[in-house]
Amino acid sequence: MKQRSKRYKNLTSNREKNKKLNLKEIIKIIKDSPKIKFDESVDISMRINLKQSKGGDFNLRTVAKLPHGSGKKFKVAVLCEADKISEAKKSGADVVGNDDLLEIISSGKFNFNKLICTPSMMSKIGKHGKVLGPKGLMPNPKLGTVTNDIIKTVNDIKSGLIELKNDKDGNIGASIGRKSYSSEKIEENYKFIIDFIKKEKPENIKGEFIKSISLSSTMGLSYRS
Repeated sequence: MKQRSKRYKNLTSNREKNKKLNLKEIIKIIKDSPKIKFDESVDISMRINLKQSKGGDFNLRTVAKLPHGSGKKFKVAVLCEADKISEAKKSGADVVGNDDLLEIISSGKFNFNKLICTPSMMSKIGKHGKVLGPKGLMPNPKLGTVTNDIIKTVNDIKSGLIELKNDKDGNIGASIGRKSYSSEKIEENYKFIIDFIKKEKPENIKGEFIKSISLSSTMGLSYRS
C-alpha cells in the first residue's frame, strides 16, 4: 500500500472533494499551505481548443509580460557582433560574446537559460540548433529573442516576460508568481494571462477557446479554477 507523506496528508486534510472554489479561495489555500525550504512558484495550467474549422490544428507560441513578473530568475546570454558587446554588457546580460560564445555553445557546456541573438548573427547560430533546440534556447523572432534592441529585450526577460506554447494535446503551463507574492499580485497576473490567451483565439475556432484552468504551487495540489 502506498504511503503518503505527512505533508501530503496536511495538504489534503482540509480539502473538500468536488467542492468548487473561486479564485480568491484557491490563492488563499495555496499561500496558506505548509511551507518548504524554498519559495514555491504558483503555476497555471490551461488546456486550449486546437481544432480549427479549416487549416488544421492551431498551435500557440508567443510571449507575454506579466504585470508583476513570474518571480523566476533568468540567466541571459547575448550573442552579438563585436561592436555591440559593450552595449550588451550594459544591458545587464549575464553572458555576452561573439565567436567565443559560439564555441561555448558548440561544446554544450553552458549554464544560461535564455539566449538573445542579433539578426546578423543568426546565420552563424543555425548550425547549433541541435544543441539549442532541445533546451528551448534557439532564438526566435516570434519570441522577441532575435533583435537589435538588446537593452529592452534583456530588461523584458528579467522583469517578467514568459513564453507560452501548447503541447500536442493543447496544454499550456506557466509560472505566474511565487507563494511569497501578495494574493493581489497573483490574482492580477492570473487575470492578465487568461485575458491574454483569450485574445490569441483564432477566428476559425468555434466555441470556448480555454477548456480548463488549474492553479497549483510547485509542491502543492492542483485546484480547478
